[in-house]
Amino acid sequence: MPMITQENFDKEFADPIEEVQIDKFVCKEMSRQIHRYIKGMSGSKLIMERFEERLKDLSLPEKERAIALYIDLNRKVLDGLDFKIVLARAIANYCDTFSYMLALINDKKRMVYYLGRIKDKYIRYHEIYEENGKFGMKDHEGNILVHALYDFLRTPYVYVDDLQLFPIIAEKNGKMGLIIPDGKDTVVADFIYEDISLRDEPPYFEARIGGKVELL
Repeated sequence: MPMITQENFDKEFADPIEEVQIDKFVCKEMSRQIHRYIKGMSGSKLIMERFEERLKDLSLPEKERAIALYIDLNRKVLDGLDFKIVLARAIANYCDTFSYMLALINDKKRMVYYLGRIKDKYIRYHEIYEENGKFGMKDHEGNILVHALYDFLRTPYVYVDDLQLFPIIAEKNGKMGLIIPDGKDTVVADFIYEDISLRDEPPYFEARIGGKVELL
């Protein structure tokens, strides 16, 4: 780490108060973007209020994680979203003078730092992994959400109206079921179905068994 001097103080010294405040305003802006997404998907005012209610009592780190989880299941939130605009709005809310705002925005090193910080906090996609010919799921840190016990996994990327932990479509021994990605392989629909497909509205799953259709 370079030695901090009077000349490089602003570039090398990360002000923890600045970081926390910009993180806070970034979080508010990301929440606003989700509101915009819900509205664009013809969501109701009630849906937006439910989302806000879910976030209301969370700490800042909890809000960041919750929004990241929402984005993981609703990746279209990021369509057309420019993180530089998100950051610029957060900086504008943080700064108490126009000249200070310009100084921050024109500081390329600091902008790159904060843009990386935003992506690290909000782009936290899970991934499917294979082990011994079976499939499982890990989060962005490599923690197991679903153990590699299944012949097939499908993550439903859907427009959901709150921060629920959404089921995964899985196949085991030739039959389909639903499990929760909670690290415990919790089954919410038994492995008895011939096929399970995704619907655009709740109930989100349509299952077929013995020529009949069930909504799950």
